[in-house]
Amino acid sequence: QGASCAATRLLGLQEFKAASTVKINPDAPQKNARFLTLEARKTLLVPTPRLRTGLFNKILPPSGATKEMLRRCATSQGIKEYSVPVGLDGKARVDLVVVGSVAVSEKGWRIGKGEGYADMEYAMMVSMGAVQEDTPVVTIVHDCQVIDIAEELLDDHDLTVDYILTPTRTIKTNCKRPKPQGIIWQKARTLSSEMLGKIPILKSLRYREKQAGKDVTLRDEHLDLANANTPEKAMAENTRPQAAVGSAQTGQHHVESDALSPRLEGSGVITTVYVGNIPPSVRASELKSALREFHAAPLRLNWQGAQRRAFLDYRDKATAESAVSSLKGFSLGGNTLRVELAKNQRN
Repeated sequence: QGASCAATRLLGLQEFKAASTVKINPDAPQKNARFLTLEARKTLLVPTPRLRTGLFNKILPPSGATKEMLRRCATSQGIKEYSVPVGLDGKARVDLVVVGSVAVSEKGWRIGKGEGYADMEYAMMVSMGAVQEDTPVVTIVHDCQVIDIAEELLDDHDLTVDYILTPTRTIKTNCKRPKPQGIIWQKARTLSSEMLGKIPILKSLRYREKQAGKDVTLRDEHLDLANANTPEKAMAENTRPQAAVGSAQTGQHHVESDALSPRLEGSGVITTVYVGNIPPSVRASELKSALREFHAAPLRLNWQGAQRRAFLDYRDKATAESAVSSLKGFSLGGNTLRVELAKNQRN
């Protein structure tokens, strides 16, 4: 109620007037905010719903679009029809961030729906260099959503806001609390191994930060790590056969198999996965490391670096499809890899 009216207060913000690129969440209450951004001929970035297919959609209205067409582009269906994806390696620079809230205080403390997506989106923008410490954050809410919030409810990864827009007020919070400076993997309450499995771009970011030496252990993994340090667990890990993958360098054709898998040759049960769009600078060892990180190590890897591709053999179709799902949207060396069942495996 009153969302469209509240959104028009964006037009009075100097930060909005000066912005070239605006990120606005895809929920219905922000629809008019998205329309006003497009009408002002600014670049509009909208996070993909629940981050399932990437980080942002960049909205590209048709040339000469009318107001009605811009209104359509601002809807959930329009976002699907008139957009291109922007991933972690995109060169986006966001000048203003607009988020929704369940409740917000005049001090700038914000409570979302509890799933942590707005916090993660902001943290991922920090990681890709899209926002800076002084990038303003705006929330658009009803007056009844502006309440007192105890600061002890906030954690280091919680996003705060600089402006609150309601149907009757524009509130500048003057919030001094620092915004998140990236994902704090160990502290994020809502971030779990299960969620990681559903968000490929989050897995890509985690892999990238792990390669850079950052501790990316999740809260729900600490207990697993403690259990893994028991003598029984260590013995089990040491005696488990390891799947082998290729280790050839770029430009070579190389196949390496797991000798402990007698069904690999001529059994008719192997399913092959195609990996394409591999950058020329990436080596087989890097792909091998990523496959192990995402628990997608194959029985055999056929590396064809000169053709910028590789083929992965798995013991059955279910395992192969699980690997495709795990690697979907994964970025390596600046490219988002193309991962799918090989042509001869598709039904």
